[in-house]
Amino acid sequence: MWEWFHHVSTTLKNLDMDQVQALLMKYSALGPLPGILLPFIEAFMPFLPLVVFVMANAAAYGLWLGFLYSWIGCCVGAFCVFWMARLFRTRFSAWIQRKLPSSSKLFHWIERKGFTPIFLLLCFPFTPSFLINIIAGLSTVSFATFMIAVLCGKSIMIFMMAFIGHDWQGFIHEPWRIVLAVGVFGLLWIGGKKLEARYHHST
Repeated sequence: MWEWFHHVSTTLKNLDMDQVQALLMKYSALGPLPGILLPFIEAFMPFLPLVVFVMANAAAYGLWLGFLYSWIGCCVGAFCVFWMARLFRTRFSAWIQRKLPSSSKLFHWIERKGFTPIFLLLCFPFTPSFLINIIAGLSTVSFATFMIAVLCGKSIMIFMMAFIGHDWQGFIHEPWRIVLAVGVFGLLWIGGKKLEARYHHST
């Protein structure tokens, strides 16, 4: 069982965009299911290339459908991780904070502020959303608050990825698009670092 899981996870981890597109085309008879399933799986396996999955969805299904399927998969996956963490909250909350001391400040920050930190952190493509989902599940944040923050935050992050993936070849022929994309991601990275610094300062 473990060998099968290791084989599947390694295969998915090493997929490039062309391979993902070929995979989506191979199972096109299943409709939107493959496009939803890949981002859903990434919610449980954060080492998988979500950017590649979203961009391939946009290239295979088109900008809007690719965005929609990726958004559904990511959000449903996040909700499942949240509920799994909440189910074992009393057993693992103290253990997580003890094993990951850096998560303790984030844990209390999310509990104190609720919607805002979850939404802002999930807007950035470089945020460890798997950890955010777990911490939110272990906290006292209500599911309704978490759900709205995820739906809003993920929509911004995924749309940016889908926009690039929809016409990624255009980025090759029009270099200004690359500069623009790098600039946007750079601003997001700077924004994420400032948000992190503000979080550390407030704690």
